[in-house]
Amino acid sequence: MAAEAKGPASYFPSIEKKYGRPIAEWQELIRTSPLTKHMELVHWLKSEHGLGHGHANALVAHTLAEDAGK
Repeated sequence: MAAEAKGPASYFPSIEKKYGRPIAEWQELIRTSPLTKHMELVHWLKSEHGLGHGHANALVAHTLAEDAGK
């Protein structure tokens, strides 16, 4: 049995279902954006891509944390 996703990743199935893009594609958008601050990226995803606040926040938090661990 697979472990249940925790934290920001728990939003990923609903993000993919609601917006029709894989998480990897959202992460690539975040990583290639000229913006670097968490809330700037959240606001950008909301205004330019129509994401809700919780979904945008989860994507940004997870992606920045993943990149910080590299």
